[in-house]
This record gives sequence, structure tokens and C-alpha cells, in this order.
Amino acid sequence: MELQQMRYVVAVAETNSFTRAAELCLVVQSALSQQIARLERELGARLFERTSRRVRLTPAGAAFLATARQCLQAADRAVAEVAAAVGEVRGRLAVGLISTVAAVDIPGALREFHQVHPSVRISLRGTASEELVEQVREGTIDVAFLGLPTTARPEGVHARELAHDRHVAVVAPDHPLAGERAVGLRRLAAETFVDLPAGTAGRMQTDQAFAAAGLDRDVAFEVTNADLLARMVREGLGAAMLPSAYVPQLTGVVTIEVTDAPARVEYVIWSRSGPTPAAAAFLALLGIPAS
Repeated sequence: MELQQMRYVVAVAETNSFTRAAELCLVVQSALSQQIARLERELGARLFERTSRRVRLTPAGAAFLATARQCLQAADRAVAEVAAAVGEVRGRLAVGLISTVAAVDIPGALREFHQVHPSVRISLRGTASEELVEQVREGTIDVAFLGLPTTARPEGVHARELAHDRHVAVVAPDHPLAGERAVGLRRLAAETFVDLPAGTAGRMQTDQAFAAAGLDRDVAFEVTNADLLARMVREGLGAAMLPSAYVPQLTGVVTIEVTDAPARVEYVIWSRSGPTPAAAAFLALLGIPAS
């Protein structure tokens, strides 16, 4: 069994196509197919179901994929550790974040990191907090920035608190509440809301606050990121609640203090097995001890 065979399996699994996987791996399709067939013979099990219309993992393939990814990550880390031992930071830095991160200027930090460590390949992925925790546990992301209700904490990862924040209400400039200095949840419960999808950590904070107050609210619009949420609010389609430290980035909306607002904690997280050399260098740049 060879690392290259594992790379081929991962590429086919991620693209659901032998043709696209071969293009991604810069190899002819016949060579990729032969190597996967050879690996299947060695393992004594088929890894993929192939039809004229689609390619998908078999149960054996799904079991193999998780370990293959871990092996490839370990191999990449071994190369990076050797480079770090001789004073060079190499490898990859996969960063994840939620769209409302306010405690750290992520683009600015990545720009500075790239200037200092140009040999590191940087990638950035935005998704929900709970997905970021899972991806850090799996090793597909090295460092992630997320927000959780004060009642929750990231599990199965190293985590450091970055900031505590309270939510504020956000409405269009011509909204009836736009002239108010402060408002309570009971008054806001009468509004139509724009919010993140139900079940996400970003939504949970507000849902918990209304539930604790014994209030129901109408979330008519569910969106996946804060920028689209703000655009919906600007168009007068509903009110929203967002972290106060994030709202100054928005334009064309009015912010109102919420007297009984929900709170959140921003975290930076990384693997329990310790940061890769690139991740450790990134955390050090931010002044965050990784020990």
C-alpha cells in the first residue's frame, strides 16, 4: 500500500469521479484506475461502486477513507516537522471561521503570516461553529475561529477564549424601532426575523434567549451567512440579532441595544494532538500560546 494510492482514493471520493480525480492528481485516468484496482485487490474489498452514471464509496471504501486521510495528514505533518526542525515553516495552514468573527482580523493575520512564511499553503473555509469543531477534530482544518453560547464549549479540541460579546438588534433605517436607544426581547418578539439556520450555534444563542424569556418569534428567513442576513435587513424584510462587535462592519442598518440580550463567546480552537508547525506559527503570530 502506497501513499499515492491513498491520495487517489481520497481524490475520487471527494470528486465522485475517476476523470476529475485524475485531473486533480495530474495523472492519466487509466493509471489512477489501475492503482486503485491494485489497492482493492490487496485489501480484498471494493472501495467504489462504479456505474456509467456515478461513482460512490462502498462501506469498505468509507471505512478506508477516514484512515487514508489520517495517514496522508500524518505524512504531510512529518514533512512539515522535519522542515521546522531545520528552521523552516512549510506545509499547509487550513483555517476555518464563522462569518461573524470579530475578535481577530483574519484576512490581515493571514496576509502577515504569508509574508513571514511564504512556503506555507494557506486555505480558508467558512462554515458553522459546530462543523468547524468537527473538522478540527478530524484534522481537515488546523485552526478555527468560532462563536458559541455561554452555555456551550468546544469539545474534543484545544480551545482558548478570545472575547465575550452581547447581541444587538439590527433593523433597516426606516424601521419603526430605528429611533429607539434600547429595546427588550418582548418587544422584539413581535417582529419578523432574519436569522441563521435552525440548529446552528449562531442561531442557538438567540433561540435560547427568547425561550428563557418564555417568548416565541417568527423566523421567516434563514440564511447561511451574516452578510446576506444584513442585506435582507437593509431591504426591510425583517429584524436580526448579531454580535455587537461585528455590527460596525455593516452599512445601511441601524443598531439597537437589547436590554436582555443573549451573549456569546468567541474561541480559537486546534487539534488535541497539538498544532502543526504552520498552525503553531500562526497562533504565535496572534499571540496565542499553543501549549
